[in-house]
Amino acid sequence: MQKTKLFILVATFAFFLVNFAAAQVKDTLIKPADTSKIKLSKSLDTVAKKPITRKDSMKARYVNPGKVAGRKAVFRSMIIPGWGQLYNIQLLNDGYGTRAGKSQFFQKLYTGGKIAAIYGGATALTLSLMDSRKNYKRFLAEAQYREDHPGKKLDLTQYSNQGILDGKSLYKRNSQIVYFSYGLLYAANIIDAYVAARLHFFNIDDNLSFRVMPAVMGADSMYGFNLTPALKLSLTF
Repeated sequence: MQKTKLFILVATFAFFLVNFAAAQVKDTLIKPADTSKIKLSKSLDTVAKKPITRKDSMKARYVNPGKVAGRKAVFRSMIIPGWGQLYNIQLLNDGYGTRAGKSQFFQKLYTGGKIAAIYGGATALTLSLMDSRKNYKRFLAEAQYREDHPGKKLDLTQYSNQGILDGKSLYKRNSQIVYFSYGLLYAANIIDAYVAARLHFFNIDDNLSFRVMPAVMGADSMYGFNLTPALKLSLTF
């Protein structure tokens, strides 16, 4: 009997808690939010009217046109030798730099001559490399034949055994020099394109001059005042 009453009391209390919780959830969902107490730090009008300062964006930086042209000339020359020189001719055609308005025929002719020199030098190096490799293979084959057949000669009969070895080393060294010359020519092509592109944006006009004159430099000394002859260089821009 006691257990039955206790069970009924606990069930009644649990039913009451469930109904109370459901009522609280329903009241929370139905009750509108009170937005009058919400305070904005800044009104929307103030935010909308606030001008955009340069602190919020990247500051504009000065762009050096000479550096830009130099990089473009370098990249072109690295991809195709002579392309940077063609780009410098295009700079002359577009009128960039202080040379604009002057007679540019000789400048274009000079730049075109550099392109011809680049490919002319590459052609000469290629012919030299082909000749060196051909003769190296001849001397190598002769040296191998004489090593395998002592006392006999294959093709280069006018050379002694030591002459065959010296000729093989000579043409091998010539091939290595040609490869090194290829690198020098490639580097010279890049440097020339860069320097020429930068010079288009330097002040090179008739007002640029210099003068060298003798001068005297004085120096204090504990034993007296010394005078030293010197040369004075004056630049006028």
